[in-house]
Amino acid sequence: MVRLYCRKKEGNKQLCPRCEELLGYARIRLSRCPFGENKSTCRQCSIHCYKPEMKERMRKVMRYAGPRMLLYHPVAALCHLWQEYVHQYLTKRFGVPRQEQHKQ
Repeated sequence: MVRLYCRKKEGNKQLCPRCEELLGYARIRLSRCPFGENKSTCRQCSIHCYKPEMKERMRKVMRYAGPRMLLYHPVAALCHLWQEYVHQYLTKRFGVPRQEQHKQ
C-alpha cells in the first residue's frame, strides 16, 4: 500500500525517504507483533503499537491506497477483506476477538 501511495499519490517512481521510513517502521512493528501469523488487521488489534505520528501517516496511506488495491493488487485486497470478515464473524459468534482466542 505504501508503494502504491508513493507512486500514484506523490508521483514518485521509487519510494521517497518519508515513505521508505514508514514502510520500514511498519515492517519492524509487524516483525515484533506477538500475534505473528494469527494477527488480525491493525484496526481490530487490541495492541496499538504505532506511534501517533506514524499511525496518522499510515492512515493517510491506507485511505488513499485501500480502495485502489482492488485494481492494482486484487488478491491482496480480497485476502484483507476476508480477514476482516472472519474477525467480525468470530467476534459476533463467540464474543471474543480472534487474537484473544489464540491466547487461551
